[in-house]
This record gives sequence, structure tokens and C-alpha cells, in this order.
Amino acid sequence: MELSTILSHCDHTLLKQTATWAQIKEICDDGLRYHTASVCIPPAFVKAAKAYVGDRLSICTVIGFPNGYNTTAVKVFETEDAVRNGADEIDMVINVGMVKAGLLEDVLAEIKAVRAACEGKILKVIIETCLLTDEEKKALCTVVGASGADFIKTSTGFSTGGATVADIELFRANIPPHLKMKAAGGIRSLADAEAFLDLGCERLGTSAIVALAKQQ
Repeated sequence: MELSTILSHCDHTLLKQTATWAQIKEICDDGLRYHTASVCIPPAFVKAAKAYVGDRLSICTVIGFPNGYNTTAVKVFETEDAVRNGADEIDMVINVGMVKAGLLEDVLAEIKAVRAACEGKILKVIIETCLLTDEEKKALCTVVGASGADFIKTSTGFSTGGATVADIELFRANIPPHLKMKAAGGIRSLADAEAFLDLGCERLGTSAIVALAKQQ
């Protein structure tokens, strides 16, 4: 697979707590240079990043990140604020505790509320697979599929594990046809990236692929 093809599926990501505007600007420059699908950055930088790149690059940000246990009202406000500031894509974290308690209708309602606040922007739903059983993952494939979201996403990259081939295979077997997949967390090589794309992922959350491209 061509490196340019892999890069076109990457959400070039910097979500560290220590991120500075100088680093975010560099991420944006990388995204423009290597034609990534988007840059995924903290909400506090969305307005400045959008002013910097304009319509040349999609700006993605995160909601309820990384733990997902904010109230629905807070997640909706975060989403509305991000969209006002120019976000093109929203990656939200579900409330894993609700899943563990069997409150799947509440999870669905929350995702729908965030979907409504997106105002038509792309919505990716992070289910944090490393914290879930296979049965919970399967149930969430149905929930996210029914929510109006565009993507189901494996991981924040801030928990106990990232994307795995097994989880993407599980997604592929259980999601409805319209729902896309994003693998994130632990994608550190071109071989990793290509494997997830070959399994049907439309997006990859990673910073490593651009770093590898710079070495070419």
C-alpha cells in the first residue's frame, strides 16, 4: 500500500496534556504537508487551529476525553463549543460505567444528543475496547450503529490498551453496513496501519505514521 494512501486515512493526533500551541501548529503543518485525513487535537486549540488552516485541513477534537464519565449535558456543551470554534469532526468517549451497568438505552440517548449537537459534522464514538468484554463490544456495535454516528472507534490511547486486530474483526462482524471503523492507540508502524486498513478501517488515530513519513 502506498504511504500516501495510508496517510490519507490518518487522523494525525496530539492529545497529550502538555501540548503547546507551537506543537499543535507543527501537527497542523504536518497534516497539510502529508495530506492526512485530519488533525486530532485538544478542544482548547480548535479555534486557533481552524483559523490557521482554514478549509485546507479538517480539524478533529475530543469530547468527554479521556474517561467518558462527564454528564451528557457537559458532553453536549463541549460539542457545541467545539463546532462553534470550527471543529469539523468530533470524537466522543462513551460512559463505560453505563455499559457495565447494562444501561445501553442511556448510552444510545447520550450519543444521539451529541450527534444532534454536531450540526452535521462527522461523529466518531470511542468505546474504549480494552475495558469491555466481547459481549459488551458486540452490544455497542448495535448501539453506535443505531445512534446516527459515522464511526465506531476502538480507543482513546489513554487507557490500558489500544486497537487490536481482534477488536476490528469483531467490529466488522457486528456493525451495520453504514457504520465506519476507526482504529486508534498503539499504531506505531506502517505494517500496523496497513493491517487495520486491510481489515476495513476508514480512519487511523496515530501520530507515528507522519513521523515515519518524515524519515522517508
